Amino acid sequence: MSSLSTNKRKIRHLRVRKKISGTTESPRLSIFRSNKFIYAQIINDVEGKTVAYASSRDLKLKEKSSKSEISNEVGKVLADKAISLGIKKVKFDRGGYLYHGRVKNLAEGAREGGLKF
Repeated sequence: MSSLSTNKRKIRHLRVRKKISGTTESPRLSIFRSNKFIYAQIINDVEGKTVAYASSRDLKLKEKSSKSEISNEVGKVLADKAISLGIKKVKFDRGGYLYHGRVKNLAEGAREGGLKF
């Protein structure tokens, strides 16, 4: 990824972050997507702490799974962790990425797991 496209994504992310902030009742679900892995974390911005996280690096899945299928599983795992901590409602922060492909699959997996946003 060139530095120009990385900078543009960061600018888009800042534009989204001006409007979205996680609270104790409704923390922020933040996504970072690299070429190889996808990471998601639930953040309480009031306290500045990460409440729960999941990534495709942590999952032990079949090698033949596509990145989109893996993203869906990451969403489900994160939802399970959040619900076990008593979090049911979150604010979705797409991290400057389009709501398409792996980002969309992660969001759908989190919704299937029981999170509302």
